[in-house]
Amino acid sequence: MDTQLVTLSRSCDVMEIPSGIPYTLQVGVLVRIMQTLGGSYTVSASDSGRMFRIDAKDADALGFDAVAAEAAAAPQGELDDKMVWDQLKTIYDPEIPVNIADLGLVYGCEIKQHEQGGKLLDVKMTMTAPGCGMGNVLKADVERRLGQLPGVTEVRVEIVFEPQWHPGLMSEAAKLQLGFDMDYGSSSSSLPVVRDTK
Repeated sequence: MDTQLVTLSRSCDVMEIPSGIPYTLQVGVLVRIMQTLGGSYTVSASDSGRMFRIDAKDADALGFDAVAAEAAAAPQGELDDKMVWDQLKTIYDPEIPVNIADLGLVYGCEIKQHEQGGKLLDVKMTMTAPGCGMGNVLKADVERRLGQLPGVTEVRVEIVFEPQWHPGLMSEAAKLQLGFDMDYGSSSSSLPVVRDTK
Protein backbone atom coordinates (compact mmCIF):
# COMPACT_ATOMS: atom_id res chain seq x y z
CA MET A 1 0.00 0.00 0.00
CA ASP A 2 1.35 3.42 -0.96
CA THR A 3 1.35 5.92 1.87
CA GLN A 4 1.90 9.64 1.82
CA LEU A 5 3.40 11.93 4.46
CA VAL A 6 1.54 15.22 4.96
CA THR A 7 1.92 18.07 7.44
CA LEU A 8 -1.47 19.30 8.67
CA SER A 9 -2.09 22.84 7.43
CA ARG A 10 -4.60 23.48 10.23
CA SER A 11 -5.91 21.82 13.37
CA CYS A 12 -8.80 19.43 12.81
CA ASP A 13 -11.13 17.21 14.79
CA VAL A 14 -10.51 13.51 14.28
CA MET A 15 -11.64 10.16 15.66
CA GLU A 16 -9.03 7.86 17.23
CA ILE A 17 -8.96 4.35 15.74
CA PRO A 18 -10.02 1.86 17.06
CA SER A 19 -11.28 3.49 20.28
CA GLY A 20 -13.61 5.97 18.55
CA ILE A 21 -12.55 8.70 20.98
CA PRO A 22 -12.76 12.25 19.56
CA TYR A 23 -9.43 14.07 19.43
CA THR A 24 -7.94 17.19 17.83
CA LEU A 25 -4.78 16.97 15.76
CA GLN A 26 -2.88 20.25 15.86
CA VAL A 27 -1.58 22.27 12.93
CA GLY A 28 1.93 21.18 11.92
CA VAL A 29 1.55 17.52 12.95
CA LEU A 30 3.12 15.17 10.41
CA VAL A 31 0.73 12.35 9.46
CA ARG A 32 1.04 9.36 7.16
CA ILE A 33 -2.08 8.79 5.08
CA MET A 34 -2.76 5.06 5.38
CA GLN A 35 -6.12 4.77 3.60
CA THR A 36 -8.40 7.05 1.57
CA LEU A 37 -11.65 5.18 1.01
CA GLY A 38 -15.31 6.10 1.29
CA GLY A 39 -14.62 9.82 1.58
CA SER A 40 -12.58 9.67 4.77
CA TYR A 41 -8.87 9.41 5.51
CA THR A 42 -7.12 7.03 7.89
CA VAL A 43 -3.87 8.58 9.09
CA SER A 44 -1.10 7.67 11.49
CA ALA A 45 0.38 10.55 13.50
CA SER A 46 4.18 10.46 13.29
CA ASP A 47 4.62 11.94 16.78
CA SER A 48 2.64 9.21 18.54
CA GLY A 49 2.03 6.38 16.05
CA ARG A 50 -1.69 6.55 16.87
CA MET A 51 -4.24 6.10 14.09
CA PHE A 52 -7.02 8.57 13.38
CA ARG A 53 -9.88 9.04 10.96
CA ILE A 54 -10.22 12.43 9.27
CA ASP A 55 -13.62 13.15 7.70
CA ALA A 56 -13.99 14.51 4.16
CA LYS A 57 -15.05 17.93 5.50
CA ASP A 58 -11.51 18.33 6.86
CA ALA A 59 -9.69 17.14 3.72
CA ASP A 60 -8.27 20.64 3.26
CA ALA A 61 -6.12 20.13 6.40
CA LEU A 62 -4.38 17.38 4.40
CA GLY A 63 -4.07 19.56 1.29
CA PHE A 64 -7.05 18.07 -0.55
CA ASP A 65 -10.20 19.76 -1.82
CA ALA A 66 -12.80 19.27 0.95
CA VAL A 67 -15.69 20.06 -1.39
CA ALA A 68 -14.59 17.44 -3.93
CA ALA A 69 -14.05 14.87 -1.18
CA GLU A 70 -17.61 15.32 0.11
CA ALA A 71 -19.30 15.68 -3.27
CA ALA A 72 -20.09 12.04 -3.97
CA ALA A 73 -23.17 12.24 -6.16
CA ALA A 74 -26.31 10.87 -4.55
CA PRO A 75 -27.86 8.08 -6.61
CA GLN A 76 -30.82 9.02 -8.78
CA GLY A 77 -33.88 7.00 -9.74
CA GLU A 78 -36.30 4.82 -7.86
CA LEU A 79 -35.12 3.24 -4.62
CA ASP A 80 -34.44 -0.47 -5.02
CA ASP A 81 -32.38 -3.27 -3.49
CA LYS A 82 -29.40 -2.69 -5.79
CA MET A 83 -29.27 1.00 -4.93
CA VAL A 84 -29.13 0.19 -1.20
CA TRP A 85 -26.43 -2.46 -1.81
CA ASP A 86 -24.36 -0.08 -3.96
CA GLN A 87 -24.59 2.71 -1.37
CA LEU A 88 -23.49 0.38 1.45
CA LYS A 89 -20.44 -0.50 -0.67
CA THR A 90 -19.32 3.15 -0.40
CA ILE A 91 -18.78 2.85 3.37
CA TYR A 92 -15.42 1.53 4.56
CA ASP A 93 -14.06 0.25 7.82
CA PRO A 94 -11.31 2.76 8.73
CA GLU A 95 -8.85 -0.01 9.59
CA ILE A 96 -9.57 -2.46 6.79
CA PRO A 97 -9.58 -1.50 3.07
CA VAL A 98 -12.86 -3.34 2.41
CA ASN A 99 -16.36 -1.87 2.35
CA ILE A 100 -18.79 -2.89 5.11
CA ALA A 101 -21.03 -4.86 2.73
CA ASP A 102 -18.24 -7.08 1.39
CA LEU A 103 -16.78 -7.33 4.88
CA GLY A 104 -20.05 -8.98 5.95
CA LEU A 105 -20.95 -6.40 8.58
CA VAL A 106 -24.46 -5.80 7.24
CA TYR A 107 -26.84 -8.57 8.30
CA GLY A 108 -29.96 -7.17 6.72
CA CYS A 109 -31.94 -4.18 5.53
CA GLU A 110 -35.69 -3.89 5.31
CA ILE A 111 -37.27 -1.31 3.03
CA LYS A 112 -40.61 -0.25 4.52
CA GLN A 113 -43.19 2.44 3.99
CA HIS A 114 -42.61 5.30 6.44
CA GLU A 115 -45.68 6.46 8.35
CA GLN A 116 -45.00 10.04 7.24
CA GLY A 117 -44.47 9.10 3.59
CA GLY A 118 -41.39 7.92 1.77
CA LYS A 119 -39.34 4.93 2.84
CA LEU A 120 -37.87 3.70 6.09
CA LEU A 121 -34.66 1.67 5.87
CA ASP A 122 -34.20 -0.61 8.89
CA VAL A 123 -30.61 -1.91 8.98
CA LYS A 124 -29.07 -4.54 11.23
CA MET A 125 -25.30 -4.64 11.22
CA THR A 126 -22.41 -5.76 13.37
CA MET A 127 -18.74 -5.01 14.01
CA THR A 128 -15.76 -7.31 13.56
CA ALA A 129 -15.33 -7.26 17.36
CA PRO A 130 -17.84 -6.39 20.12
CA GLY A 131 -15.48 -3.86 21.71
CA CYS A 132 -14.92 -1.90 18.51
CA GLY A 133 -15.01 1.81 19.33
CA MET A 134 -15.81 2.70 15.71
CA GLY A 135 -19.34 1.24 15.93
CA ASN A 136 -21.08 4.58 16.34
CA VAL A 137 -18.94 6.12 13.59
CA LEU A 138 -19.86 3.39 11.09
CA LYS A 139 -23.49 3.53 12.21
CA ALA A 140 -23.57 7.28 11.53
CA ASP A 141 -21.94 6.70 8.12
CA VAL A 142 -24.68 4.20 7.21
CA GLU A 143 -27.43 6.57 8.38
CA ARG A 144 -25.95 9.49 6.43
CA ARG A 145 -25.21 7.59 3.21
CA LEU A 146 -28.51 5.69 3.06
CA GLY A 147 -30.36 8.87 4.03
CA GLN A 148 -29.12 10.40 0.76
CA LEU A 149 -31.00 7.84 -1.33
CA PRO A 150 -34.08 9.07 -3.20
CA GLY A 151 -37.36 8.66 -1.32
CA VAL A 152 -35.75 7.76 2.01
CA THR A 153 -37.40 9.54 4.94
CA GLU A 154 -35.61 7.73 7.78
CA VAL A 155 -32.79 5.26 8.35
CA ARG A 156 -32.64 3.17 11.52
CA VAL A 157 -29.44 1.28 12.21
CA GLU A 158 -29.12 -1.30 14.97
CA ILE A 159 -25.73 -2.73 15.93
CA VAL A 160 -26.13 -6.41 16.86
CA PHE A 161 -23.64 -9.07 17.95
CA GLU A 162 -25.71 -12.18 17.32
CA PRO A 163 -24.69 -13.92 15.25
CA GLN A 164 -21.09 -13.04 15.95
CA TRP A 165 -19.11 -11.81 12.95
CA HIS A 166 -16.51 -14.20 11.49
CA PRO A 167 -14.39 -14.19 8.29
CA GLY A 168 -16.82 -16.60 6.60
CA LEU A 169 -19.29 -13.71 6.32
CA MET A 170 -16.98 -11.82 3.94
CA SER A 171 -17.55 -11.91 0.19
CA GLU A 172 -15.12 -14.03 -1.81
CA ALA A 173 -13.62 -10.82 -3.24
CA ALA A 174 -12.97 -9.46 0.25
CA LYS A 175 -11.33 -12.72 1.34
CA LEU A 176 -9.05 -12.62 -1.69
CA GLN A 177 -8.22 -8.94 -1.15
CA LEU A 178 -7.28 -9.56 2.48
CA GLY A 179 -5.44 -12.81 1.79
CA PHE A 180 -7.81 -15.07 3.74
CA ASP A 181 -8.09 -18.76 2.92
CA MET A 182 -11.32 -19.64 1.20
CA ASP A 183 -12.37 -22.20 3.83
CA TYR A 184 -13.81 -19.84 6.47
CA GLY A 185 -17.36 -20.85 5.65
CA SER A 186 -19.94 -19.70 3.21
CA SER A 187 -21.09 -16.16 2.67
CA SER A 188 -24.09 -14.73 0.95
CA SER A 189 -23.12 -12.85 -2.18
CA SER A 190 -26.03 -10.43 -1.93
CA LEU A 191 -27.41 -8.14 0.71
CA PRO A 192 -30.58 -9.52 2.27
CA VAL A 193 -33.15 -6.84 1.54
CA VAL A 194 -36.77 -7.44 2.50
CA ARG A 195 -39.59 -5.32 1.09
CA ASP A 196 -42.59 -4.33 3.17
CA THR A 197 -45.65 -5.92 1.53
CA LYS A 198 -48.10 -3.37 2.95
